Amino acid sequence: MWEKVVEFHGHVCPGLAIGYKVAGIALEHLQESRAEDEEVMAVVENDACGVDAIMVMTGCTLGKGNLIFKDTGKQVYTFGSRNSEKAVRISVNGNILQGSREIRELHKKIMEDAASEAEKEAYQILRQQIIDDILKMPGGQFASVKEVAFAVPGKARLFPSLQCGCCGEYAMEPRTRNQNGKVVCLDCFDDYTRTIKV
Repeated sequence: MWEKVVEFHGHVCPGLAIGYKVAGIALEHLQESRAEDEEVMAVVENDACGVDAIMVMTGCTLGKGNLIFKDTGKQVYTFGSRNSEKAVRISVNGNILQGSREIRELHKKIMEDAASEAEKEAYQILRQQIIDDILKMPGGQFASVKEVAFAVPGKARLFPSLQCGCCGEYAMEPRTRNQNGKVVCLDCFDDYTRTIKV
């Protein structure tokens, strides 16, 4: 499966290893296999590399409606099973994400295009070691895992598309608004709010 994940993502990186490990833990806890339809649901709280591994491993995708993106910027993932009605929340150990001081400094140099060839090579060796460590790490050291109550959302539904009265593009009916007597898409909608944050 690792090879399929790498092929789908396009390269090997620590983030991909994190998603691979998370998906394996989730499927094991839920006693599930890769979803053909919507048997497994995933809520991912970031849009990093690991989400690609989760899609390949679990079969949860945006297109099927069983992958939900909740943008908190956390390496936290919640998975639910329609079959068992169980859910698990996986929070990756933050220390894994920080890396050593050495790799952070090398990464900074590489991003600033200031790294020598020797430093680039050292960085790749350290990075590969992190990937290997993640893949071999015991689950309890890698992340905290806890069963949670999870209201499995209804299955994905199909809706008619309506033409926006401003830009002319079509949008799914529940994502349109009425404005000045016209149906408009969210891009054209002029949100009116009078709330003040204090």
